[in-house]
Amino acid sequence: MENIKIFGTRVDKVTLEKAIEKVEEFLQGNKLKTIYTPNTEIIMAAKEDEDLKEILNNGDMIIPDGIGLIYASKIKKRPLPERVTGFDLSMKMIELANRKGYSIFLLGGEEGVAKKAGETIIKNNPNVRIVGYNNGYFKGAHIGLEGHEEELEVLDNINKANPDILFVGFGAPKQEKWIDLYKDRLNCKVAIGNGGTMDILAGKVKRAPEIYQRLGLEWFYRLVKEPSRIKRQIVLPKFMLKVIFGKNVVE
Repeated sequence: MENIKIFGTRVDKVTLEKAIEKVEEFLQGNKLKTIYTPNTEIIMAAKEDEDLKEILNNGDMIIPDGIGLIYASKIKKRPLPERVTGFDLSMKMIELANRKGYSIFLLGGEEGVAKKAGETIIKNNPNVRIVGYNNGYFKGAHIGLEGHEEELEVLDNINKANPDILFVGFGAPKQEKWIDLYKDRLNCKVAIGNGGTMDILAGKVKRAPEIYQRLGLEWFYRLVKEPSRIKRQIVLPKFMLKVIFGKNVVE
């Protein structure tokens, strides 16, 4: 798969259509494949966190979730074909599971969110098999307690359910680090770190209106709705300044 590197972190040159074709390939195999969904904020975090950068670079598919990544690639004349969000790819994966009868395990969110998300999936995609769900607040590696008995129980439940697809929604970088830590112990074919996807499916969070999505302004919509995000969103102008004035930013 063709790719570029932004601040040293790999991003694959895929469209949504090509990404779901790749997922279909992954589901034909017997070894777990990992999908990560970095946006501008995660790329900037990986710039300072070598472990995170290595995890992303070793993923099986890295989709460009942030509009800033698309702008950066075009400014530096290494254009990515289009933005591919974790949410949109997750929806396509659900549609694929509905057509082919694949099974999904939902891991993440507050208590009850994954279950509600599963109910929404089944309502709209009755052929999908939801084989399990668990909240994202168990004691374990993503909060610094690797191998805690609660976490081992969650791993055991996932493996007993034997899902084709595992949604992991802890938020970045926790979900990426958790998937990487346990990828050799998880009994599934595809694991995707997809952040707030389950919150949206469960109706806990509303996605930005389509006009914001088309313009790549979902970040602005969320900022207006949650002004407390300003500390996180300040990374966006910093990123663009580094892109515009930096050398060897995109390779």
